[in-house]
Amino acid sequence: MSRQPFDAIENREKGLRRGLTSAQLTMLAIGGAIGTGLFLGSSFAIGFAGPSVILSYAIGALIALLLMRCLSEMTVAHPTSGSFGAWAEYYVSPLAGYLVRYAYWSCIVFAVGTEVTAIAVYMRFWFPGMPGWLWIVGFSAILIAVNALNVKVFGAVEYVFSSLKVVAIIAFILLGAITVSGTGFANYTAHGGFFPKGLWGMWVAVIVSIFSYLSIEMIAVAAGEAEDPQRAITKAFRSTVARLVVFYLLTLAIILAIVPWSDAGKGESPFVTVMARSHVPFAAGVVNFVILVAALSAMNSQLYITTRMMFSLARAGHAPRRFGELTARGTPVSALLLSSLGIALATILNALYPDTAFTLMMAISMFGAMFTWLMIFVTHISFRRHHGRPTPWASPSGALLMAAILLTTAFTAEFRMTLVCGLPALALLTLVWKLRRDNPLP
Repeated sequence: MSRQPFDAIENREKGLRRGLTSAQLTMLAIGGAIGTGLFLGSSFAIGFAGPSVILSYAIGALIALLLMRCLSEMTVAHPTSGSFGAWAEYYVSPLAGYLVRYAYWSCIVFAVGTEVTAIAVYMRFWFPGMPGWLWIVGFSAILIAVNALNVKVFGAVEYVFSSLKVVAIIAFILLGAITVSGTGFANYTAHGGFFPKGLWGMWVAVIVSIFSYLSIEMIAVAAGEAEDPQRAITKAFRSTVARLVVFYLLTLAIILAIVPWSDAGKGESPFVTVMARSHVPFAAGVVNFVILVAALSAMNSQLYITTRMMFSLARAGHAPRRFGELTARGTPVSALLLSSLGIALATILNALYPDTAFTLMMAISMFGAMFTWLMIFVTHISFRRHHGRPTPWASPSGALLMAAILLTTAFTAEFRMTLVCGLPALALLTLVWKLRRDNPLP
């Protein structure tokens, strides 16, 4: 285990501008987590589990709460853009830090691909005859330009995006609650019972819930550019978790009460399905616009975060040095352009396989997400031991749950590509590490 002072790692990553407020940090995490995972991914989860998907997302929420407890303690101690990658490097091993950074970077690169693929799905609502790749290229160019500006501009844009999503979800919950007061909850059991796919289906849907909650860890990465890290981080973590749990569980409960699960899990956004059945003029179009903004918001924040992770890799000598260079505005533009690879892959997949592109991108990105969350729990155990503190039950419990979910993908046809792609990639990264350990990239 490395025993250089952690300050050496923090100094290595200096140069980014501290321009994000606690409110913007909160909205950054919400912007990343309330996106395609909720608005489109939830339809696939409903297809796996039926009404019991509410329990699936409750289990995912529990894991997210455990993760945030670990992240908040370590982020307050070490607010740096390398975040959990830097902590793993120091408290577990340099190899662990290298693997976590690259796994997370690749995961978010592919997650950006899922968001931009979903944008093509949403635009099909208004323009069914136009090829999806045109929308992917156009919207991507705009968001890459936003991320190339300074962090204050990015924070302001993301705050507006996320605020719109929050308002829209609150309105959906209120309108849905009024509808449910008249229809009741008969749909929970009317179509095969609460567990139509059994306990296994409910457990498989937890995989999608983890994908949906992915990005809550963004606060830790963004801490390196927070104006007042210690105060802003604590406040942002608390408000983010509370809002996400309420938004996810309430919206799913309302959707499944209004629409039979067999109709809500058919690939299009269940939000649009619900509003289309409400017979309110233009309701479906308005909701489709909101979830389009949600996908753009998530994509915007994910581009930001994956850029910072590549910046951290370059500053650590694990990627070419040019990706650690900053512009006069304090932005790592070279790292941003490299991190846009997911957009290129999504464009190709959408052109070749328009009906399955989203699920394929989601399955591939899941390995990096779950591996990163697992390693955050493992790092927190080492962090506690290093500082002579007792290990809380949250860390080992979270690690066991994440290991179980990761193993589950091997027995699920829809997510088999997660391990098929993830394990060889991890082995390849380890081999590259051993070959280049004493020879940092130029």
